[in-house]
Amino acid sequence: MYLLFFSIHFVTLTKAILMAVKKIGIIGSGQVAQVLAAGFVKHGYQVMIGSRDSKKLQNWKKRSNADVRLGDFKETAAFGELIVLSVKGSVAEKLVSNIARELDGKPVIDTTNPISEAPPEHGVLKFFTDLNDSLMEKLQRAAPGGKFVKSFSCVGNARMVNPEFSSGKPTMFICGNSEQAKQEVKVILDLFGWEVSDLGRAIAARAIEPLCMLWCIPGFLHNEWTHALKLLHT
Repeated sequence: MYLLFFSIHFVTLTKAILMAVKKIGIIGSGQVAQVLAAGFVKHGYQVMIGSRDSKKLQNWKKRSNADVRLGDFKETAAFGELIVLSVKGSVAEKLVSNIARELDGKPVIDTTNPISEAPPEHGVLKFFTDLNDSLMEKLQRAAPGGKFVKSFSCVGNARMVNPEFSSGKPTMFICGNSEQAKQEVKVILDLFGWEVSDLGRAIAARAIEPLCMLWCIPGFLHNEWTHALKLLHT
């Protein structure tokens, strides 16, 4: 009983410490970035969003009443103790190369997918990568000092923060080479209402990124965009 109490207290204390020191830098200004920014603010984090043109976020900031700072990509990457990468997959590698120094030593939540410009075929997205490499691996090579963790890549932005399903918590599949970075991301995912399935090192992004294809098919074929994926255990 004492050990159980100690374990619960330790986990609670760890979460509190991680939240107390965390400044979140979100690279990107689209819907995913905005939803996650609001989620981090809701859970007590300090947030900065980085954009090529921060002025275009002023209206969103006023509408949402979100207490976030606005800046460019380098300013935001320097501000954040933990970084969220939320840009189009086609521009992600070049952008990461440009801010690689600011990412050194930091956990980087990689929400991107390697979606090509070609239209879906019968509801199936086309990628510009193949199954022998992933976008996250490319990003990790572009900024070797960053601690990339794949997450939020297989669900729509409407369900990213504290989703509610009658069947319980959905599953977020993650991977990355840094155990410490993954632990920090797991704390965030727990706060955001997710069950976590850790699939190991960065190479597993080759399997996780195509889950975006799977998630999108009901949307393209039947206009169903509010679902999430669930891993069942016996």
